[in-house]
Amino acid sequence: MIDEQTEALVRRLKSIEGHVRGVQRMLEEDAYCIDVLRQTLAIRRALEKVDALVLERHLSTCVTNAIRSPNEGEREQAITEILEIFAATRSVSEK
Repeated sequence: MIDEQTEALVRRLKSIEGHVRGVQRMLEEDAYCIDVLRQTLAIRRALEKVDALVLERHLSTCVTNAIRSPNEGEREQAITEILEIFAATRSVSEK
């Protein structure tokens, strides 16, 4: 069964999908470039919000459980994964 948080994330992604299709139509109709850029910026911000919500959920569930685990390997893996995501995010934003 899908929980409310997951349903909310799926709704957000469907909305973003619709916006992406809208930008595609704008390009096909030769829309003003700045208008296209404004829309793609809005899409990026919407995706960043999805990322933030997923990360928040991950930290409050998976990471919390791993940190409380007596299994040292599980704790280390959770920390490593978070560090890898932050490194990947940083490298994308630097490009």
